[in-house]
Amino acid sequence: MNKEIFSFELLAQNEKSRVGKINTPRGIINTPAFMPVGTLGTVKGIFLDDLLETGTEIILGNTYHLMIRPGTEVIKKFSGLHGFMNWKKPILTDSGGFQVMSLSKFNKIDKKIGAIFSSHLDGKKFILSPEKSIQIQKDLNSDILMVLDECPSLTNDKKKISKAIDVSSHWAKRCKIEFGNNKKKALFGIIQGGLFKDLRMESLEKLNEIGFDGYAMGGLAVGEKQEEMFNTLEETVSLMPKDKPRYLMGVGTPSDILGAVKNGIDMFDCVMPTRSGRTGLAFTWEGKINLRNAKFQYDKSPLDQNFKSHDLKAYSKSYLNHLVKTNEILASMIISLHNINFYQQFMSEIRKEIKNGTFNNFYKKYINLF
Repeated sequence: MNKEIFSFELLAQNEKSRVGKINTPRGIINTPAFMPVGTLGTVKGIFLDDLLETGTEIILGNTYHLMIRPGTEVIKKFSGLHGFMNWKKPILTDSGGFQVMSLSKFNKIDKKIGAIFSSHLDGKKFILSPEKSIQIQKDLNSDILMVLDECPSLTNDKKKISKAIDVSSHWAKRCKIEFGNNKKKALFGIIQGGLFKDLRMESLEKLNEIGFDGYAMGGLAVGEKQEEMFNTLEETVSLMPKDKPRYLMGVGTPSDILGAVKNGIDMFDCVMPTRSGRTGLAFTWEGKINLRNAKFQYDKSPLDQNFKSHDLKAYSKSYLNHLVKTNEILASMIISLHNINFYQQFMSEIRKEIKNGTFNNFYKKYINLF
């Protein structure tokens, strides 16, 4: 296997669940993989050395946010986002389509021009075309780039979603042309279609005709019920190319991840571990723990006695309860790091269970815990 080119290798399968390996020039990504979100060039509240110690092999950056600040002209001075933030392992960059929909004060979608929107910070007008999105991601020098897509909010308006697929497919072609031929990097297509099976099929077929290095499921985790998300995955994922990585964008809780892995998803990203950490919510093998709860005031036990990496066992629940209630910055740092550590251990256990052919038992044990 040539380590200087992007490739995906399927190593084991337990029913639909898969274990694989993504090879990139900047390192291997073992799948199923969880990508901590470093939207603005940082995983909030966590030093990179600590992040590496959790077993994190890839992080996510965001085109929308980084184009607004600090701007690609700054990041280009460092030969890309890796040099700017001093991260040596792979980076995936989102195209910015979701943020245009969810954050901007004004947005308009034009099939020819692209996404026209105002910054959520100061109202400054931006135009993000498919070509511009890829150019920015090239300037960021990310390892996995995403096509620009129109990501409609949760809706039962089938015509609206169908129109978004038409626009997204057109943009995907333009992104592929702009990306060119670079075997060291990867370009992923994004399947849209809401909760409609026929529209998901239509979107996937159009993307398959273009051909991508990986395929993502977009337009989920936007307010639908977990059962609806799992049903959509069950209907769609098995039809995605088996020899390419499959990525579920913006997901999620540990139980969301379990259900998606059960349906054959390989990659995940979500702000949940760090966002929860900033509110005093910790993920553990016993479920979620709210450290604001008064019952922890005198609890001398650590969040997890079995953690091997980091010295997180040094901090009692009592101490963390105190830090959370007094709004100390250290609380969010410790709990965020704990949560990412838990997520990476969770993924490691998932890979082990799939290899052993026992994933279904693991799934049943933990699916309702979170």
